Amino acid sequence: MSKRDYLGDFEQVVLLAVMRLGPDAYGVSIKHEIEQRAHRKVTLGAIYPTLDRLEAKGLVSSRVGKPTAERGGRAKRHFEISAAGRKALRRSREMLAALWDGFEQEATP
Repeated sequence: MSKRDYLGDFEQVVLLAVMRLGPDAYGVSIKHEIEQRAHRKVTLGAIYPTLDRLEAKGLVSSRVGKPTAERGGRAKRHFEISAAGRKALRRSREMLAALWDGFEQEATP
């Protein structure tokens, strides 16, 4: 596997948020999803470069929606996870599960 095949921690978090939100996921909704579910503070300045990187890897696709008055005539960029993105998440989950195997049964100090 090449380095490109592995997902970083934040890439996984963003992909999972996109998958949960469905085809209408966009920057602010992804930020809120991560903060609500992962209890992790994130900025849009971290999310958008990650989404761009995931799109370059073919793990998400994006489309520009219609401009809205509530956004001052600007359009939202919507993201959707691709089949390759789902596959990458599965591989990451399997790799982590293999690494964690055997630790679940240990007593915590």
